[in-house]
Amino acid sequence: MTTVAVIGGGVMGETLVAGMLRNGWDAGDVAIAEKRADHAATLRDRHGVEVGDIDAVVRSADVVALVVKPQDLPAVLGEVAAHLAPSALVVSLAAGVTTETIEAALAPGTPVVRVMPNTPAQVGAGTAAISPGAHPSEQHLELVEQLMAAVGHVVRVPESQQDAVTAVSGSGPAYVFLVAEAMIEAGVHLGLPRATATELAVHTVRGAATLLDESGTHPALLREQVTSPAGTTAAALRALEDHGLRSAFLAALEAARDRSRELAG
Repeated sequence: MTTVAVIGGGVMGETLVAGMLRNGWDAGDVAIAEKRADHAATLRDRHGVEVGDIDAVVRSADVVALVVKPQDLPAVLGEVAAHLAPSALVVSLAAGVTTETIEAALAPGTPVVRVMPNTPAQVGAGTAAISPGAHPSEQHLELVEQLMAAVGHVVRVPESQQDAVTAVSGSGPAYVFLVAEAMIEAGVHLGLPRATATELAVHTVRGAATLLDESGTHPALLREQVTSPAGTTAAALRALEDHGLRSAFLAALEAARDRSRELAG
């Protein structure tokens, strides 16, 4: 079985490990590098996997997943490079960091795959976009797809599209949460109890997303199916359009893309 070392035991790192274990990975084939002693003990007790320093978990790993903040990555790469097996695959979940940057810190020819996940991975419903660097094989990409499928849906994109991916799916859950929040607050304003407004909004968002996914129908057509002439939905949609909803989303995603580029340097 492929052995995986997850560098970073924060929320996303632990999410990945938990998803792998749920999907049949053996705890003996998974390890976590975590420097905080108290949290390391918690991870060990919670998941039954090896938890140690970077050098200890990287030496025997077939795959090393870098699940750390971008600002912490240079120091982490220095430690990883010193202990990485010659045949190991490196998978980076560090936002905004290019495969070229990571390859430059590792031995020549090291295969690197960049991944942009998102937070619904915490409930097994994430979306991850993967992009190969200069050296991964098809087998490497399939292995990363298997790894990330443990926490959701996986798509392949050229690395040149990763900034746009960050804008759409990486930051995307926050947009949906904001819409749900706005619906709840509006419901309260209209006289609904907060608990009722929350229940209605959450299940409406979930149901609409499920319908969109499972029907395969274009969202514009689904929107039209809900919109009767001169009806309540038509009135609501007109108000949203009058307040610039589409242009606001375009501006927001462009801002996210531009910030992703800035973080990449």
